[in-house]
Amino acid sequence: MKPALMLAFCVVLLGACRSQAPRHVVAPVDVSGATVRDNALLGIAPEGVATLFSHALKSSGRFELKGEDTPRDVRPWRLTLEIPFTREVLKDGDPRSFAEVGANLVLERFGGDLPQRYEVVGLGEAPVLEDTPEGRQSAMRTALEAVLRQVTDSSVLQLAALERTDEALVQELHADDARIREFALRTLAERQHPAAAPLLIERLKESSDGDALRKTIGALVEMKARVAVPALIDLARGRDNGFVQELVFAVGEIGGPEAEAYLYTVAQGHDAPAVQAAAQQALETLYASRKHITAEARGRDHAD
Repeated sequence: MKPALMLAFCVVLLGACRSQAPRHVVAPVDVSGATVRDNALLGIAPEGVATLFSHALKSSGRFELKGEDTPRDVRPWRLTLEIPFTREVLKDGDPRSFAEVGANLVLERFGGDLPQRYEVVGLGEAPVLEDTPEGRQSAMRTALEAVLRQVTDSSVLQLAALERTDEALVQELHADDARIREFALRTLAERQHPAAAPLLIERLKESSDGDALRKTIGALVEMKARVAVPALIDLARGRDNGFVQELVFAVGEIGGPEAEAYLYTVAQGHDAPAVQAAAQQALETLYASRKHITAEARGRDHAD
């Protein structure tokens, strides 16, 4: 095949591949947060941020804005973008300062059997090349554009994970890209796949961030992962009473003999009355849930 013909063939093939890639329909972007209002460092209004983000979505080739010709049965994703901070920082060993912009993007979809909600985060940075207000603003704009591309790419990966089979997601738990591993784990946990529980339990032992711990605990509770109960009990050691109460309720939600024994012990002998009361409440909820399940099972037996 001649080189020119080969090049033309590749271009056509690339276009065909792109056209076959699934495209996600989105509603107009909503930009929230005080950081994008009257921000001299950023120098751009919320509408301008939304326009830049819409351009990043379009440039990815994986998103399209809901329009009049969008089929009525298509459920668009609603995107809420927040810029929690813009800042200028110094780095060890580098005489320059750097502009940094953080972004949190929430993807939500309604109208199906269950509402869907996912969050991706990003951090964009750019060196300040000119020590002037204009130079700082230019660097901040570059950092903003970088973080918008980041959360766009992460959104593509997150939504792609939702379309994967369980078997494919289990394989992706070993991917080189940390984001692919993260989104595969999220999706498997949402599907209550047993492969997710050991990795989530490992995170309990490794993470010291409160919000990250709570998300991991929430995923284990959703899965009703009884294998996580010992790790949750261990996590309570040395924690403040408020966090221990959260763990107590999490253990109660998961249930099982080990959870019941732990709740009984805490309800009878913990030093803090508030923790005792929480354990007693969780224990009573656990008993009530078990009675309800038993009654349902008896009802089905009679029906049969």
